[in-house]
Amino acid sequence: MTHLVWNERRLGEDKHRRNDHRSPYQRDRARILHSAAFRRLQAKTQVLGVGMNDFYRTRLTHSLEVSQIGTGITAQLKQKQPQFSHLIDSMSLIESLCLAHDIGHPPFGHGGEVALNYMMRSHGGFEGNGQTFRILTRLEPYTEHYGMNLCRRTLLGILKYPAPHSQLCSIELATEVGDFRQLKPSKWPPVKGIFDDDVEILDWVLAPLTDQDRQQFLSSHITNDFKHKRTRYKSLDCSIMELADDIAYAVHDLEDAIVMGIVSEQQWLCDVSKPLCNSPDAWLKKEFATISQRLFSSKHHERKDAIGTLVNGFVTAISITEAAGFDEPLLKYNAALESAFADALNILKQFVYKYVIRKPEIQMLEYKGQQIVMELFEAFISDPERLLPVNTQERWIASERLGENSHRVIADYISGMTDGFAARLHQHLFSAKSHSMMDFNSDF
Repeated sequence: MTHLVWNERRLGEDKHRRNDHRSPYQRDRARILHSAAFRRLQAKTQVLGVGMNDFYRTRLTHSLEVSQIGTGITAQLKQKQPQFSHLIDSMSLIESLCLAHDIGHPPFGHGGEVALNYMMRSHGGFEGNGQTFRILTRLEPYTEHYGMNLCRRTLLGILKYPAPHSQLCSIELATEVGDFRQLKPSKWPPVKGIFDDDVEILDWVLAPLTDQDRQQFLSSHITNDFKHKRTRYKSLDCSIMELADDIAYAVHDLEDAIVMGIVSEQQWLCDVSKPLCNSPDAWLKKEFATISQRLFSSKHHERKDAIGTLVNGFVTAISITEAAGFDEPLLKYNAALESAFADALNILKQFVYKYVIRKPEIQMLEYKGQQIVMELFEAFISDPERLLPVNTQERWIASERLGENSHRVIADYISGMTDGFAARLHQHLFSAKSHSMMDFNSDF
């Protein structure tokens, strides 16, 4: 019975297609793969701006790599801890989560996210993971009103931060800026959670939980690192997806940076090799003493071998552990890295952040994207019935009539844009050198 309740969809389906013997999660994976939101990831920034080079990763290739790592983690866990095989018996489920985890991210990466969060500051905020949940459950037109109509367990697995915005938001808001050019991302960090506009869908996802499990799962705490409260828990499936995402970010984005000459071997030796040569884990200590020679080798196959070694090292250091206090098995257990490997992964992530993400040239691209997104939002909100595409206009008018959050409709529209589409539309609205209107015959 428990198994069946997690397979349920919000909209009952009675599709008897000829010889269709797929599992519910195979169907979920197909819906994600064939969605417009997933396709748009090919033209959205991962770290380096789309168009700077034809080699590095986009959000689409990143998501495919996360999926590969996620299934690798699941296969390892099944072999290492067969007693949990009944809980992780669907590779398609893990693939679905990994493929879908980034589809809510707006154009221009973190710059676009901060921009939309600022423009939505009095209307429920904006955050990429919350938008992912919204696309899956409401916006993607696989159904008329239920988004992709995915299984309850798939939606539970996508909840990296399973609490509503209003429960997590700090009441201390930064002072509004007089000019968009002055907006500092550090002053307007997004609340990592579900939008209050989508709380009834969150309630449906969590309906099978006991009151105690639900209360604990939704609980949050204040941390020193973040301005807003953070949720404490995630499901087993989500923990596997998140580890796969972290490994892909730390290792594969590092590979891009090495190939493009953004980081040097000297920086690596100082910031990564030096601390990890003192690791309490023998494998890490040995590997990080010598791996730089292969990572920074002029021979591509040697670098590839080093990257594969790193990914394998992290994947094989993951085990299922118990999270105290839950009755529901999907919440009671989480996948986690051994502590020495968790420390090593964190060092790698900090290295990528310091030398790649914070690089002035990358920050300039983020800043430019930030300006584009805020100016587009300002234009649309000034006269939605004049400037929005027809379908989005109709959504905006309907939300106004029903007394709903019409600002969310504009955030939905802009966040769905690719980097290139947003840049061209901005130029069309604000530059004398304009594109043809035919380029904008697109509605999200």
